[in-house]
Amino acid sequence: MDCLVTGGAGFIGGTAVRALLARGQSVRILDNFSTGRRENFKDIQADVELVEGDLRDDEAVKKAVSGVRHILHFGALPSVQRSVEDPWSTNEVNVTGTLRLLLAARDAGVERLVFSSSSSVYGDTEELPKREDMLPRPLSPYAFSKLAGEHYLRIFHQLYGLKTYALRYFNVFGPRQDPASDYAAVIPLFVRAFKEGNAPTIHGDGEQTRDFTFVEDVVAGNLCCLDAPDEAAGGVYNIAWGYRTSINELAGRIAKLMGADVQPVHSAPRAGDVRDSQADSQRARELLGWKPSVPFDEGLQRTVDWFLSGSSAG
Repeated sequence: MDCLVTGGAGFIGGTAVRALLARGQSVRILDNFSTGRRENFKDIQADVELVEGDLRDDEAVKKAVSGVRHILHFGALPSVQRSVEDPWSTNEVNVTGTLRLLLAARDAGVERLVFSSSSSVYGDTEELPKREDMLPRPLSPYAFSKLAGEHYLRIFHQLYGLKTYALRYFNVFGPRQDPASDYAAVIPLFVRAFKEGNAPTIHGDGEQTRDFTFVEDVVAGNLCCLDAPDEAAGGVYNIAWGYRTSINELAGRIAKLMGADVQPVHSAPRAGDVRDSQADSQRARELLGWKPSVPFDEGLQRTVDWFLSGSSAG
């Protein structure tokens, strides 16, 4: 089996599965469907092998890893807010689950493992853009769980020779991102609100900024790790465009694309949220050979078109 994709029924994982199939690779998915959706891969179900199981289940993880050459590890409990409300579950899945996967990968002779980390590990460091050599200051259990995963990858690379790559994503968006979750990301929430004629909610004053990155560029970063030179292993890499957009500006752009005439409403800021986020992705460009190809405006247009087409139904 060429590649195991944990969380392959999720938003980013499902996009990665399609990219791997397009490269002619055999793919196995491990997912428990707690946040992933079967609809995300029903059109390619016959082309993949599914292990329905949980990262907290030792036998399911060993079964999923058996005979696999590479692992793309997207499986996690996402959301800063969810982790603030339930830090225990976040730790069990994101930290202990990742450790269990690393142990199984080591024992099964897996060559490479790519880990989905997060820009949230930087926390409230004021300097912009964020660089990988900055001291992390996580503000939430979710951010801490991703930082712990990074350290476990580095240790497994140094101690056991497993080629590991930790990718820090910055506000990924695109088709198939679930707007129905209680912890949905801002873009699908805004699109759904405008589509239904409702006022979207902005937490805080809306002047906080994010470095939005289209999902296909994030997946491309993962694929680069599978082909990267061995000396790039064991590293941490920012995967993002390197530009900042305020949430107020984002709402205005989406409203314009959709022809909506509804003004957002503001609520209190959320605990654990960072004020500003922007990446320096030079390390990924130099060591992984990665570069983004979908500008923000194009990605936003494609995302809005996908939601308006009705493809998100089901």
